[in-house]
Amino acid sequence: MRNTTDMTVGSPTRHLILFALPALIGNIFQQVYNIADSAIVGRFVGPDALAAVGATGSITFLFFALCNGIGSGGGIIVSQFYGAHDDERVKKGIVNTGIIMLIIPACFAIIGYISADNILRILSTPTEILADATSYVRYMCMGLIFVSLYNYITSMMRALGDSKTPLYFLILSAIINVALDLLFVYVMGMGINGAAIATVISQFIAAACCGIYAYLKNPYFKLKREDIVFVPDLAIKVLRLGIPLSLQFGLIAISGMAVQRIVNGYGKTVVAAFTATNRIEQLIHQPFTTLNASISTFVGQNYGAKKIDRVRDGYRKGLLIMVILAAVMIVSMQLFGGVITSLFVDEPEIIAMGAMGLKITSIFYPVLGLIYVVRGVLNGVGDAFFALFNGIVEVVGRFTVPILFTKYLGMGATGIWFSAGIVWAISGITAWMRLVATRVLQTGTLKRRRDI
Repeated sequence: MRNTTDMTVGSPTRHLILFALPALIGNIFQQVYNIADSAIVGRFVGPDALAAVGATGSITFLFFALCNGIGSGGGIIVSQFYGAHDDERVKKGIVNTGIIMLIIPACFAIIGYISADNILRILSTPTEILADATSYVRYMCMGLIFVSLYNYITSMMRALGDSKTPLYFLILSAIINVALDLLFVYVMGMGINGAAIATVISQFIAAACCGIYAYLKNPYFKLKREDIVFVPDLAIKVLRLGIPLSLQFGLIAISGMAVQRIVNGYGKTVVAAFTATNRIEQLIHQPFTTLNASISTFVGQNYGAKKIDRVRDGYRKGLLIMVILAAVMIVSMQLFGGVITSLFVDEPEIIAMGAMGLKITSIFYPVLGLIYVVRGVLNGVGDAFFALFNGIVEVVGRFTVPILFTKYLGMGATGIWFSAGIVWAISGITAWMRLVATRVLQTGTLKRRRDI
């Protein structure tokens, strides 16, 4: 069948790389949305506007994450059905995940729109940027349904081994996003609202084009009337895997909001520097994110096909790829951190602070990569417990470690970046311990000899 890849046969390394490369390019272009908003707003509107965009990052991520976790859960199930060559259940998995993904984003969009101002006030957002930040969040909530639908469709495609198709439309929408940013912000002077509107329009284009193409070209999306049936047991299974993932992402987002509150307390200069490094870090996460998706799909298909030797081999090859990626990115941040930060702002103080932050966090990239590799394996075998547990570990770390470093150890704003690396290390070690505890790589069965 076209636009699918059977990962239960062939070289694991080849599958991981060929699947990850298009997804990597796609994710990088997806980050262009945020980077374009930040760079154009920072350059053409000013540092206050850049700080306003940055102050909203953890909030918008929270609502996106809560929705996208469900899509990821559905993708895990579909990949296992595909690996078992059960075409009927593949289609039912796509349909039932889609039904859920139409309802949940609409609910969160309404909640986010109504509560935006109150949440920003709770986060101690500086008064001078509060109005712009509130407006930006509300526009992004209006586009939540488009982001969720796009990520749902791509989760289904990737579960079937197709990481190329979503890339083409995402590149198109990213180009449109930058063009609209320049039009609305620079030419028409719409400020931060123009950047938000440009992003929403671009996300709509990505979702619409990807969905139409999937229906026309992918045989599993050519659904007949009898395929469109709500199956309660299957929907519950999607939710059983998706809700822990959503809670994991949501807890991480909430912990990010806690960190943002600490950052906000240091004033708009630190907020602007943190925003710039945060956008860069989001880009740094993309190779690891795509490797995670690649491993998850590879493991899901082979676990469904009961080929445990290939699951183990995929894990080992994934670790090797991760180490190489981490080494390249460490060197890049250590040598060019200041140059990269200067793409967002031209104030020397902010650039220097951003460069310092990137040098600190880059040291911890190997443990960050470990998190993604192990999560890929555990997600692929359907370990719903770990997603929630790891989210709890990370949220506890993000609530406590930044306070320890910035307040009690007297490191001030510098402690913000050190604490990020320490939390990655804690999460990475915990993830590896969970993988050992499940014994899935030894037995081929998801067993819990002990909970950690």
